[in-house]
Amino acid sequence: MIHFGQVSREEFLAEYWQKKPLLIKHALPNFISPLSPDELAGLSCEEEFESRVVKGSTQRNDWSLENGPFKDDYFESVPQNDWTLLIQGVDKHILEVYKLIEEFDFIPRWRFDDVMISFAAKGGSVGPHYDHYDVFLLQSLGRRQWQISSIDCNPNNYVKNSQLRIMQSFQEEDTFIAEPGDILYVPPGIAHHGTSLDSECITLSFGYRSYSANEMMEVLDLKPHKPNNGYYIDPSWLIDRGNSEISNSAVNQALDLLNVDQLPTEFFGCFVTRLDPFDQQKISEMMAFEEPIEIQESVSYILSPICRIAYQMIKSELHVFINGEPFDSQNFDNDLLIIFCNSRVIKINNQNISLAKKLSSLYLLEKISDHF
Repeated sequence: MIHFGQVSREEFLAEYWQKKPLLIKHALPNFISPLSPDELAGLSCEEEFESRVVKGSTQRNDWSLENGPFKDDYFESVPQNDWTLLIQGVDKHILEVYKLIEEFDFIPRWRFDDVMISFAAKGGSVGPHYDHYDVFLLQSLGRRQWQISSIDCNPNNYVKNSQLRIMQSFQEEDTFIAEPGDILYVPPGIAHHGTSLDSECITLSFGYRSYSANEMMEVLDLKPHKPNNGYYIDPSWLIDRGNSEISNSAVNQALDLLNVDQLPTEFFGCFVTRLDPFDQQKISEMMAFEEPIEIQESVSYILSPICRIAYQMIKSELHVFINGEPFDSQNFDNDLLIIFCNSRVIKINNQNISLAKKLSSLYLLEKISDHF
């Protein structure tokens, strides 16, 4: 787990989470980048990865965006400085990256979105921006300067006619230098501007996406009496809970956001485990063109990193949610299900083989290997 130094994990959750930024020096001592610059360039040439390159700088204000997959020789022609490669969802393909999410499991895993990895040449940046994510920015290689601001973080402050959401006006309030093993936490709605200080700079971004009231109301087919531009705010987390459990306090936060007295029983669990369209397409393709994996005894399997899972106790009854759908758990032991939800791993024995076969039939399991 992350070393918070003089700030305890409890203090971080109470004083910083969704409130203010924090640079955690030496959070993961002696950290070594799980991927090299050349390996990241290789991933950006593969179709299963969402990749893009941003070129430009705040000095010239001449930003451009190119989307991958890129050709093998693409990076031979990029400029020496002022560009960044970003690759989304690397945790869904590379086991070493996926395992790093466990470092942050004092935050419920159902709040987690994905790991984006960026490589930047010297001066490389994606510009000053803000979003509706909690994000842990783990410096992996080289150094990056981060400038932070809470000023003018609103949709009217974007550069006009740009594919990128870069802030037109950015007034820094604080500056940090992140080195390998350092982590910068940035809460939602706080602007951040990262710039590479070295010729090779790699940063891992662990993102926790906020849920908008509009998203929830659209799924519920609710017509609000007046515009609701609010976002879900987490309750006070208890670090000794299962990392896939949805607490009653979390559901109450959704009720407050929507200003309603109750929600359909399984709505919140289904909502927070929904897949994004890119991953939903992958699951659909697997179900259409591949056979479920055959379960073997004494072998360990992992919940596919594409999948999202959570559980909730509703009136003393266990409800499990996977990929936006309730999971029929009536024929399985509750303790077994909770262990699987929290660990996402199942080692086959006589007690759990039927659960594993059920999960496999739904294309939810993968055999553990270096590349899933």
